[in-house]
Amino acid sequence: MPLSPSSLVLVCLTPEPRDMEIARLLGWYRIPLRTAPKVVFVDYLAFYQPGSFGDRGGEIECVAPVHGHELTTRAELLRDEPDHPRAREEYYKIQIGPLERLPNPITADKWKRLTFLYTTGEYLLNAHTVSDLVLQTEERALLWHSLRERAEKQADYHIDLPVGDLPPDILMALLGIQEYPGSFNEALAD
Repeated sequence: MPLSPSSLVLVCLTPEPRDMEIARLLGWYRIPLRTAPKVVFVDYLAFYQPGSFGDRGGEIECVAPVHGHELTTRAELLRDEPDHPRAREEYYKIQIGPLERLPNPITADKWKRLTFLYTTGEYLLNAHTVSDLVLQTEERALLWHSLRERAEKQADYHIDLPVGDLPPDILMALLGIQEYPGSFNEALAD
């Protein structure tokens, strides 16, 4: 489904450039369950890039359609970080389609800290700054009604995964991984 004015969009923080590469190459984005917004059943994710992106920080440049989600652990998502302090915590793994560049990046303006924000395709396509993404009074009521409906229908939500996976050696090359123990290669093949 192409981004339309009525699309439900979740603007989300992309902490590091590596997270954007995971989204681009592997087709998923992670959200810690303990800090997740109430509804992740949306049509699109829009990726807010903080200062860690250098010159491209403080912007929303890309969106991606959402294909589904599942609950897993950080250790399952990032198998090269088994000893991470949050390795056993639950995360939403949001399956997404290809990243799409917005015609014009949306700048943070005075919004320097942002984790999640709901908006619509119409607001996203017309926004110049993050402040422009905030829905006004009567539109906000419609958005919350939509979110409530999505939350109720979430049990009917299914995951459409792409057919076929990248071979582990190609995946490692794309991610710039030089050498990992055999267990990493086996984990990728799972």
